[in-house]
Amino acid sequence: MKNVRVTRSAAVRSAKLDQVCAAAVDLARSAVTEVDAAEVGAHLDAVAEGERLVTHYFACEMPGYRGWRWAVTVTRVSRSKHVTVCDTVLLPGPDALLAPGWVPWQDRLQPGDLGVGDLLLTPADDDRLVPGYTLSDDPAVDDVAWELGLGRPRVMSKEGREETAQRWYDGDHGPDAAISTAAPSAARCVSCGFYLPLAGSLRQSFGVCGNMFAPDDGRAVSSDHGCGAHSEALAESASPADELPTVYDDGEVESVDD
Repeated sequence: MKNVRVTRSAAVRSAKLDQVCAAAVDLARSAVTEVDAAEVGAHLDAVAEGERLVTHYFACEMPGYRGWRWAVTVTRVSRSKHVTVCDTVLLPGPDALLAPGWVPWQDRLQPGDLGVGDLLLTPADDDRLVPGYTLSDDPAVDDVAWELGLGRPRVMSKEGREETAQRWYDGDHGPDAAISTAAPSAARCVSCGFYLPLAGSLRQSFGVCGNMFAPDDGRAVSSDHGCGAHSEALAESASPADELPTVYDDGEVESVDD
């Protein structure tokens, strides 16, 4: 005969509700009301957890615990009518208000969260960085940090640069930014005299705005970004007015006393 393993959920479904334990509503309620009777509401349900094992559910009336339920598990021994309390716990119901799931701090951190005096620890195995003595696939970086002991301890990896480039391109300083789409189609940063291209592999796509009057001044912008402060958005000079000839009115003579 094959051994059949019965899971807890299957056992609960097949368990028969013990009528003696199910009738012990007052006993179950008293296990909770020892703390505060006002916190316990109406009896909601009695669920069979196993043989002669029943859990009673009561509505929770505590402020801030809407939808939660008091759960009191009772049992009795075989051939006995004496019911005892096994456990009392407060559990969330289907409509309960729950706190958001816990998220590790490194996943909660967002751009702009770092304030004055804060320190952000970078993991040693950060995929965005590689040791400075390794080749980074960026000539501008390798020329400076190729020799052990010189340059920076770590530099951006290829994956880190690609992630940065995509973030910049999709952000407020890329071609789809509101200020860029509202600018003239020819007013692109790549043709602006205030555009300072970056060094290295990002040079082809990104630079820094150097126009003090532009909203992107001092920020990295994509080459196809744009704004109304383009260097070639020159105002048309007004045509000079024709100078009229001097006219003398000698039709009248004014007498002047000596």
